[in-house]
Amino acid sequence: MWLTIMSFIGGPVVSGLIKAYQAKLAAGNTSERIAADLAAHEIAAQQTEIQSIYALRIAQIGHPWEPEKLAFYVTLVFYSKILIWDKVLGGITGGHTDEVTGAAGVWAGLIMSFYFAKRGFENVARIIRK
Repeated sequence: MWLTIMSFIGGPVVSGLIKAYQAKLAAGNTSERIAADLAAHEIAAQQTEIQSIYALRIAQIGHPWEPEKLAFYVTLVFYSKILIWDKVLGGITGGHTDEVTGAAGVWAGLIMSFYFAKRGFENVARIIRK
């Protein structure tokens, strides 16, 4: 009963581990037992590989709550409001956003350019390093 519940909840990796374990229990001779052990090791290796891929993605991309990304999100919301609400739906909603002037406008431009330039420089440095 527990094996059925875990295979339903756990997805393909857990169900694969369960099948390998069941094959190991049901194996009558040495060659079947070796095949079941190899299947279990293969599934464990695949699970480790998936975890390594996710760790690499986090290392390359980072977390979504880093300060530079938070600042980018604020400016993204502002520019999205201007483009979607004011320009695209402007005739329907009558929306109007005052332009950002002074230091706030300079900072918004710097944040946007920093974010895109930083990723570009990181990609170029990664290519040169390889």
